[in-house]
Amino acid sequence: MTAESVKHRVQWPVPPQDGYTVDDLFTLPDLPPHTELLDGSLVFVSPQRAFHADAIDLLVTGLRLGLPAEFKVKREMTIILDERNGPEPDVSVVRADAIKGPDQTSYRAEDVLLAVEVVSPDSESRDRTTKPQKYAAAGIPSFWRVERDGNGRPLVHVYELDPMTHAYVHMGMHRDQVKVDKPYDIAIDLTAIDEL
Repeated sequence: MTAESVKHRVQWPVPPQDGYTVDDLFTLPDLPPHTELLDGSLVFVSPQRAFHADAIDLLVTGLRLGLPAEFKVKREMTIILDERNGPEPDVSVVRADAIKGPDQTSYRAEDVLLAVEVVSPDSESRDRTTKPQKYAAAGIPSFWRVERDGNGRPLVHVYELDPMTHAYVHMGMHRDQVKVDKPYDIAIDLTAIDEL
């Protein structure tokens, strides 16, 4: 080992015996951007790919069209589900009255109406299984999982919360356009990603 390689070593935080809490997520120094907390463990994400960034841009723009005044669309903000879970959906629709100011770093689950995850190679299991289960258990009414189809376009799976089972029910798969009425009337041309 050379002096140069020692100089650039990263000092990773040692987790507490019972895992991290949401408070730790917001107070630990020097965490990488977009660090998430799942089951008391810190999750670091890989750099975004172009499809991921473009899909987020497309959805944020589309969700803001016709957005009722009582809602706001946010990207990559932590959602506090409980003391040991603070995931960061790619896109969220939140209640406008939950917005406290420009320094806000998170929202409570009860203020979120829609959570959207754009699946990436490094997050497939989290985005397809772990996060939807946690969002449903926290009572978030709608969830979208966005995959990349064979043509490089978004394929949106729409889910709604079943209040009896506290689990999501698959409501449909949208290829060229996502058109739904929850959490409000939404119509997004998914083919517009070709123009980004």
